[in-house]
Amino acid sequence: MAVFTPVNDNDARKLLTRYNLGELVTLRGITAGIENTNYFLTTTHGEYVLTLFEVLKADQLPFYIELMHHLAALGIPVPQPQTQTNGKRLTTLHGKPSTIVTRLSGGYEPDPGPTHCALAGETLARAHLAGQSFTIRQPNLRGLAWWQETIPHIIPFLDAAQARLIQTVLDEQTRFAESTTYKSLPYGPAHCDLFRDNVLFDGTFEMPKMGGFIDFYFAGWDTWLFDVAVSVNDWCIERHTGTFEPEKLRAWLDAYAVIRPFTAEEKLAWPTLLQAAALRFWVSRLFDYYLPRPAQTIKPHDPRHFERVLLARRQDAALALP
Repeated sequence: MAVFTPVNDNDARKLLTRYNLGELVTLRGITAGIENTNYFLTTTHGEYVLTLFEVLKADQLPFYIELMHHLAALGIPVPQPQTQTNGKRLTTLHGKPSTIVTRLSGGYEPDPGPTHCALAGETLARAHLAGQSFTIRQPNLRGLAWWQETIPHIIPFLDAAQARLIQTVLDEQTRFAESTTYKSLPYGPAHCDLFRDNVLFDGTFEMPKMGGFIDFYFAGWDTWLFDVAVSVNDWCIERHTGTFEPEKLRAWLDAYAVIRPFTAEEKLAWPTLLQAAALRFWVSRLFDYYLPRPAQTIKPHDPRHFERVLLARRQDAALALP
């Protein structure tokens, strides 16, 4: 359930008076998602998505809203926040920060093939390059500092082997973050959560077309290589073991590198950043599982999945970056 705050047709009509988006045609709640209230909003001008933010506060949102606006203006297929008649892109509804964005076409592919992987890799590279001219800075709020803060709270719930693994990898990542190799990695606005369910495709399975990237609300400034690692750790693996499927991984990386070639330092950092990406989601899933927010009603994801992915990244040799 992702409609935490009910919105009726009259509410939507009043909201639309703040925009030049035409008259309300239909309003329909969206059940996908875990943190925000979302509605499909159709007007006489087009199709949109209305979001009410249930967790993030108004002062936390400009980075995400303006990043999407910036990328959309440069031709990257992302939801474009709509501007009100007062020039602002963030408003309120029922006391919650709210925004209206364009609705992208297509749906997500739960079992992507190499062609889907190539389209995702190419589009992420284009997004990284487009983000170079974005001026608002915000760190990845689920990066190293958050791991360092959070892991001591979840270690008491782990068995001895898990505790050794998570502490060992954290120590390795902390040391690597101080290295000259890490500090030389290309850096900028990154999605940081580009799982397969955050990408939409049009067309057929055999001939997919990119619909666009959605859900930027974990975005932040980070190394672009971390963003790539997060993505391939979901897109290009055998789900039950966490091991890579080489054909998908090669398609993803080759397509990305055509748009933005990897640097020598990135090729050195690749195995370590793959582990960083796996650690980030193991930690967050452990946190959500053992220390959920008091009002959280969504069943948390199984943390063991990213434990398996992390072990696979430590045991199997990933394909080298092209």
